Amino acid sequence: MDGADAGFLYMETPTQHMHTLKIAVLEPDPAQTFETFRSGVLARLDQLPPLRRKAVQVPFQLNHPVWVTVRRIDAAHHFRRHQVGGTGSRRDLDHLIGEIASTPLDRAHPLWELHLCEGLADGGTAIVGKMHHALADGMAANALLGNVTDVQGADAFLPREAREGAAPAADGSPDKAGLVRSALLDAIVQIALLPALLWRTFRGVRSVLRYRRAEEPDVPRPVLDAPRTSFNRALTARRSFATCTLPLADIKGVRRAHPGVTLNDVVLAVVGGALRAWLDERGEHPSGSLMAGVPTATDTPDAGAPPRLHGNRVSNLFTSLATDVDDPHERLRAIHRVTTHSKQLQRELGPAMLTEWVQFTPPAPFSAVMRLYSKVRAASWHAPPFNVVVSNVPGPRETARIGDASLADLFSVGPILEGIGLNVTVWSYVDRMNFSLLSCPELITDLEPLTARFRPALEELMT
Repeated sequence: MDGADAGFLYMETPTQHMHTLKIAVLEPDPAQTFETFRSGVLARLDQLPPLRRKAVQVPFQLNHPVWVTVRRIDAAHHFRRHQVGGTGSRRDLDHLIGEIASTPLDRAHPLWELHLCEGLADGGTAIVGKMHHALADGMAANALLGNVTDVQGADAFLPREAREGAAPAADGSPDKAGLVRSALLDAIVQIALLPALLWRTFRGVRSVLRYRRAEEPDVPRPVLDAPRTSFNRALTARRSFATCTLPLADIKGVRRAHPGVTLNDVVLAVVGGALRAWLDERGEHPSGSLMAGVPTATDTPDAGAPPRLHGNRVSNLFTSLATDVDDPHERLRAIHRVTTHSKQLQRELGPAMLTEWVQFTPPAPFSAVMRLYSKVRAASWHAPPFNVVVSNVPGPRETARIGDASLADLFSVGPILEGIGLNVTVWSYVDRMNFSLLSCPELITDLEPLTARFRPALEELMT
């Protein structure tokens, strides 16, 4: 297992769950039952190789865990069935999704679950996929989604083995002696690579310092420049979830009206405007602009290669949300200036530098420190690294189907972290941008007033 993937396992504690959620809302289909849904997914497992893999710990945690392909999937464990309850409203569904998000995945099994949620008011259903971040980042999860849904050109998403008709490997659990040998051999290889990494790091840091001296960018620094807010405290195990949807055409219209800005800049400005208004309504006035951590893909484009179905190729850039700027248009321009500098700083350092160093994370000490940090609620003692995670992943541009049922909507959200109690994940689907918010009810009692501020924040940018 790569250090970047294993790091998500080490970060997990009883209050910090490192799974992601993918939510597909299906239109009514009498033929779609729990049994047909389960059998349909099981029939496609050859196209979903990460879902057959279980994380196995190396003895004495000498190195990162290994992925082992299991021979048999325990369907009773991985497939769950729920009734939405209440009136079957979207708010009732959001409440159920929060409950699903509140429990960690069982590491004795492959790290995923699929929850069929029935009883929506219109007769439709929702499928909530819960997958550990160690298995896949947003780009890989998007490709996996293509192998579950029926979309035009779906064969492009198939792994090489499935396209060639080969059966998936069915490895048995490796013996402990073999695990120890492979762990020590890999450690020797990694140590041999360390001098080159140190030299690249030295050159990258030197390049960053030169850029900062020459350009004096106003890119915020983690911990040093992030103000405290009510949701930047220690987590509990419980989760709350909410969504809102905005027209993609309106967001693109704002981008066209402000030459040079990107679609992601507009998304960040909408999030910043919504948070500014919401905090003001609560009488909460942070000491400075809120700071966002934005996951960015580090994949090297390869037109001839099939999409990646597993693993994490992601780094982070840090940007201001300009919540201290009154004018929404100036807020957007300020965000664009900062993100432009932040992207350049990332290029100067090297986009993959962080993931290369994570490879050397010591499993046992790092996991122990994280558990202690969560147990004593240390995140409430100091300023947060940053205030909010804002992730933007392009989703399907055409209507997808699962069996005979069309996907009415598609949402996704990543985890929240100690001290960073709000995640805003945006997935586009056909002609709209779907915003999903995840938090703790102990940090944000009700997410609905915040999601209600997203549409007005977009409208401000359209005037």
